[in-house]
This record gives sequence, structure tokens and C-alpha cells, in this order.
Amino acid sequence: MTATASQRSNRPPDPEQEARIARLRAANINPRTGLATDYLNHFNEAIMLLEMIPDMPECVEDFLGWHPLSYREHFTASNFKARELAINSYDSADPGVRTEFDNITGAMTSILTAVSSAMREAKQDRTRTTLAEQATGWVKPLVALAGGIINGGSEADIENIMASE
Repeated sequence: MTATASQRSNRPPDPEQEARIARLRAANINPRTGLATDYLNHFNEAIMLLEMIPDMPECVEDFLGWHPLSYREHFTASNFKARELAINSYDSADPGVRTEFDNITGAMTSILTAVSSAMREAKQDRTRTTLAEQATGWVKPLVALAGGIINGGSEADIENIMASE
């Protein structure tokens, strides 16, 4: 441990910072990243609907009713108790972390939007089933990656997790 690290650990805790961390934790917002896993429920809903399509083709209509929402839009429209805190924390998150997170959620949104368009054009249930299965295979790992970013995992941690599955 360096002298600087030692000196930091001897400093009295900042009560304001501790209170902020406690508020974030109570709201299920990661204090290190400023991001909340609740946003991933938006994508998990789409995945759940896609997974139902092979057994219940009529669920296509439910999936087609799903619409992409940005992080801010999701929390603004939600009943999440600490939605303002979630939005403010996102806005003040480390720009690098937020960009990486936004790139992944943007990729998920692009995939789901493209699959939705293709399903609207498809005439056969088998085609829709294939689209649903492919989209699920693409989006699920991205949700896991986004969860890793929210929880403060590094890219190496995420790669190790994905390799062990």
C-alpha cells in the first residue's frame, strides 16, 4: 500500500458522500457507476416475449407492442421510486462508463427494432420463430454485458464470466 492510499484510509469519511452512497444503494443504483439494473428489465421484457413466440406464435403481437426506451425515458415513464435519482446519477456517471453502457444498450435496441420490423414483414410463423430465436441469442449476452457495466465489472471480468458459461 502506498503512502497516498494509507493517508486516504486514515481520513474521516465524508458524511455527505456516505449519505449519497446510502441513497443510491437503497434505490438499487450502483454507487460506483451511477447506473441501475432496473433499466435492463426493459430489455428482459422483450427477451421474455421473444422466448414465448416459438410455443405461442400469437405472442408476436405482444412483442410488436414493445417499444425501445432510452435510460431517461424508461425511468421517466416508470414507477421506480427513485426515478429522479436514477436519471441524475446516470447523467453524472463517468462519461466513459456511460458511453460503453449506451453503446451496448444501443446495440440491443437496434437488434430488437430490426427484428420487430422483420417480424412485421414476415408472413409465416416459422420465420417469426427463427427471428425470435436469433434475436434472443444476440440480445441475452448483451444484457449480461450491460449488467456487468452497471455493477462495475471490467471487460476482463465479463469475458471470464462469459467463458465459464
